Amino acid sequence: MVFAVLVGWQTRAENYPYRSEYLWVTVPDHPDWLYKTGQQANVRVEFFKFGIPRDGIVKYSIGNDMMASDASGEVQLRKGTATIAMGTRKTPGFRDLRLSIELDGHRYEHHVKVGFSVDQIRPYTQEPSDFTRFWEETLAEAAKTPLSYTRERYPALCTDKVDCDLIKLKVDQRRSVYAYLMMPVGAKKGACPAVLCPPGAGVKTIKNPKPAYAERGFIRLEMEIHGLDPRISEATFGEITAAFNSSGNGYLENGIDSRERYYMRHVYVAMVKAIDLLTSLPEWDGKNVAVQGGSQGGGLSLIAAGLDKRVTQCVANHPALADMAAYAEPGRTGGYPHFKSDILTPGNIRTLAYFDVINFARHISCPVRMTWGYNDNVCPPTTSYAVWNTLNCPKESVITPINEHWSTGEVETGHIDWILQNLR
Repeated sequence: MVFAVLVGWQTRAENYPYRSEYLWVTVPDHPDWLYKTGQQANVRVEFFKFGIPRDGIVKYSIGNDMMASDASGEVQLRKGTATIAMGTRKTPGFRDLRLSIELDGHRYEHHVKVGFSVDQIRPYTQEPSDFTRFWEETLAEAAKTPLSYTRERYPALCTDKVDCDLIKLKVDQRRSVYAYLMMPVGAKKGACPAVLCPPGAGVKTIKNPKPAYAERGFIRLEMEIHGLDPRISEATFGEITAAFNSSGNGYLENGIDSRERYYMRHVYVAMVKAIDLLTSLPEWDGKNVAVQGGSQGGGLSLIAAGLDKRVTQCVANHPALADMAAYAEPGRTGGYPHFKSDILTPGNIRTLAYFDVINFARHISCPVRMTWGYNDNVCPPTTSYAVWNTLNCPKESVITPINEHWSTGEVETGHIDWILQNLR
């Protein structure tokens, strides 16, 4: 197991807005931002405008990860600097220091999270006794639908190094999904490892396909999950989202009262069908099937690795869909999509257990590379650690404490390097 911590700068990092006048710097007194339960955490806070330290009153509040604040106060910046005592936790998890300052007629906000005994964070989600049987039966039923897809050249994404085709893949008698299939120009039979990339959350087109994988010798399939042609205009995608993915009728709630009817059931089957496609291609090397994605795509990558033993490497950025029902326990931090109490009925909690990343993570045997940031409020670090601590396979972490819900280009390039280093 390899553990790495990256704390650095990025030109267009969300924490430090590009070409902004102002800059927050928050420095916990433990350099890795991690403490043991019972230890006191202190954070040096600095505020600059145009690179010049500014004085003023910083208001702050402190609460557990994704929870309401339980402490608040204010502190005077002197020469642009102050120190705030965050206190501690008695239980494993994260505390979040939320900051604001009003200066020159504007309000500036920032936050920083620190962790306590994070290696002891355990998930709320438990595995149903028939979890394995349910998915074996689901995939056996899905296998009755033969592999079927259409394939047409997609010139807009072709280059002198990469060929790209648009795929429409049949999932079952009612559903299909679309994907971009990219591979090196002139790829030879049996030469290419394969990479499946499931999508982030939302009803949207396939965003920013990554030719770098094909440029470095991979077959790469970037898929969507809703059966919507990516050539549809952004405006139309927006209308579909407004009509069918608004609060109260989003796809992640659709059919949640039944494990057989839950929307994500066919999504997980679609990933297995996508692996069927990849492993049927003559250019596939016959050994390697990696999965790679971020957020919902990171969660789906871990799910695919736990569901399909053909997966040989897994890369997941800040995975969503992890410990989704944890909010059912007061004071617990849950994962995206952050279901609230009205959704987390006993019946719905039972359904979610069959679809939660945690329970697939228990079954992963291939090597996993995970990356996450502590300041993430979309896929909070608590749930990333719940996944990490559940994994019982070869694993490597790239932890970037300052990151919110993003990763750097260097980390993304490192994913390709890591998969290449772990080829069979």
